[in-house]
Amino acid sequence: MRVAIAGAGNVGRSIAQELIENGHQVMLIERQPKMLRPDRVPAAEWVLADACELTSLEEADLASCDVVVAATGDDKANLVVSLLAKTEFAVPRVVARVNRAENEWLFTDQWGVDVAVSKPRVMAALVEEAVTVGDLVRLMTFRQGEANLVEITLPPSAPYVGHPIHSVPLPRDAALVAILRGKRVLVPTPDDPLEVGDELIFVCTAEIEDSVRTVILGADSVERTRNAG
Repeated sequence: MRVAIAGAGNVGRSIAQELIENGHQVMLIERQPKMLRPDRVPAAEWVLADACELTSLEEADLASCDVVVAATGDDKANLVVSLLAKTEFAVPRVVARVNRAENEWLFTDQWGVDVAVSKPRVMAALVEEAVTVGDLVRLMTFRQGEANLVEITLPPSAPYVGHPIHSVPLPRDAALVAILRGKRVLVPTPDDPLEVGDELIFVCTAEIEDSVRTVILGADSVERTRNAG
């Protein structure tokens, strides 16, 4: 992929380095000369420009990018970058950093944002994922609530432990996309059996999260979770 990242601070540089290591082309756009540090990520293309300016984005050929990441420390700037990327350059995927939790409600598709990433939310999800067995943990939200990435770690009481995946009656609008088993990442196939301790990663709509929980953990799991809360 060709990826443009607006903001070359610690966050932007870290994202760029990770993407480059995974074989992607990365362009870092930074408006402050003192933040322009090509030696930090030498494999990236560096552009000194204001990513909130339409002409700057035209000169950077933003339309050729598959993904734009608005990663500045300013929520207003990230919203402007997202809107311009989507409406003026038809970038297929726009990911935006949310710096202040109270602004998260603004980061919707109306502003061109496909995925909003809030560090407090991500950290909370990682904490839950690390300690929660026998419940559904929401890891990430896509397209502003239309779909979520969720995780369930199977307890011994899960009804389909020992059963092949094809026997699990998942509801419509839910897909099992990965199984984390020990240090392995498994791509699920219909005949794979589920094991105690498996971390099941699903993509599903928000409306059917309770249905997924019920199927994977049992009919009383939703009520148990509500009572625990």
